[in-house]
Amino acid sequence: QVHLVESGGGLVQPGGSLRLSCAASTRFNIFRMGWYRQAPGNQRELVATITRGGTITDGDFVKGRFTVSIDNAKDTVYLQMSSLKPEDTAVYYCYTFVIRTTPTGIRNEDYWGQGTQVTVSS
Repeated sequence: QVHLVESGGGLVQPGGSLRLSCAASTRFNIFRMGWYRQAPGNQRELVATITRGGTITDGDFVKGRFTVSIDNAKDTVYLQMSSLKPEDTAVYYCYTFVIRTTPTGIRNEDYWGQGTQVTVSS
């Protein structure tokens, strides 16, 4: 299957920075990795995803504050967050989209990490 290990969450003051990392262990073909987040009482929302080829999709709130990157050799995705605001407080979930070849054909599957807490507070 796919095993995702996240790291880098924590408590940071407003205006500060954090870097999240997520390493994938899998024998499947990873097409895209990235991050979603969920604050209490809210739905899970897209932060940013990136394909192995470098195509990025991100949420409107990112606005240059967050940068997603991928190390294809390590199957690891990063999220560099800066100018953090209290409203960025949420559980951040690593996400990966894989393509599997099975005896019955091609399957596309989503996998999620356990989540890492990011708290922005003074």
